Amino acid sequence: MSTVLWLALTWAQFALGLAACLSAWRIIAGPRAQDRVLGLDALYIITMLLFIVTGMRLGTPFLFEAALVIAIGGFVGTVTLAKFILRGEVIE
Repeated sequence: MSTVLWLALTWAQFALGLAACLSAWRIIAGPRAQDRVLGLDALYIITMLLFIVTGMRLGTPFLFEAALVIAIGGFVGTVTLAKFILRGEVIE
């Protein structure tokens, strides 16, 4: 792996880690439920991207599959929480 790619992936992992911390702060300190859902949505996207960057750095395809599972689970979770906030129930 070239030095430039290694530095870029290292910087990306650091930036994504910082973004995950800020997203977690939004989940904890969010004044409204909508802020918490938005923070959770951002957190799963950041986690998915962190898995992809780590997979690129390690050269393993397993982390790409794990990122796909996180993306699907995060989408379902976001839709479920949005429905709960709008209607007050998930299952009608």
